[in-house]
Amino acid sequence: MADVASTAGTTRRGGKSAAAFRTISEVAGELDVPQHVLRFWESKFSQIKPLKRGGGRRYYRPGDIALLRRIRSLLYDDGYTIKGVQRLLREGNVDADDGAPRAARQAPSEKPLEPATRADLNAVIDELIAVRDLLKRTS
Repeated sequence: MADVASTAGTTRRGGKSAAAFRTISEVAGELDVPQHVLRFWESKFSQIKPLKRGGGRRYYRPGDIALLRRIRSLLYDDGYTIKGVQRLLREGNVDADDGAPRAARQAPSEKPLEPATRADLNAVIDELIAVRDLLKRTS
């Protein structure tokens, strides 16, 4: 049975509105990171301020989720350190649309990776993830 509201484009996975608050488990699943990582990021990035209800239960606003998505991308995809992302956020050097540092997008001297090089790097990343998962299972 199709979710009528989702056909209108106003809902997201699970039938919630795009503007609805999300729990930590929903956000962790959406970003593919463990819940403890989100709590850790809260301690490192003062810009992340989920609403806390009784018992310390966290509810993330759409803006919080967008910021978390940018932080995740900078850390995991672009290879920034926590301190590097903190500096980018503090200096306002992160665009709201895609999380790319402004300086990196505006620097004409740096050319983007060739598609073949990017594919090779993604293959190496996939192999490393497989090795990590194998090591996790054996320990």
